[in-house]
Amino acid sequence: MELVMATGIGALVAAGVWLLLRERTFPVVLGLALLSYAANLFIFAGGRLSATSPPLVLGEVAAGATPADPLPQALVLTAIVISFGTTAYLVALSLRLVGESGTDEVDDRGDQA
Repeated sequence: MELVMATGIGALVAAGVWLLLRERTFPVVLGLALLSYAANLFIFAGGRLSATSPPLVLGEVAAGATPADPLPQALVLTAIVISFGTTAYLVALSLRLVGESGTDEVDDRGDQA
C-alpha cells in the first residue's frame, strides 16, 4: 500500500512540475492543481494508511485495530477548499490575461529581439 501511494504521489508531483514549466497559462493552472493533489495525498498518507482501521470509534475497538487519525483528514479537507479557491482565482487571472494581452503565454517575449 505504501509503495502504491508513494508512486502515485511521485507521479503527481512529476506531472505537476512538468506542467508548471509550460509556456501557456492553462497547463500552469493544471500543474498547480496536480501539485496540490499530491500535497493532499501526502498529508493524508501521514495518518497511518490501513485498510482495517475503522474511521470512527463508536464502541470498543477490536484487538489490534487502531482507529484512523482524524487530524490529517481535517487538514486535507481544509486544503481542498483552499486549493479550489486558489484554482478559481488563477483561472480568473489567466482569463483576464488573455483578455488584456490577447495571448495566454506566461512569458510573452514577442516584441523583444
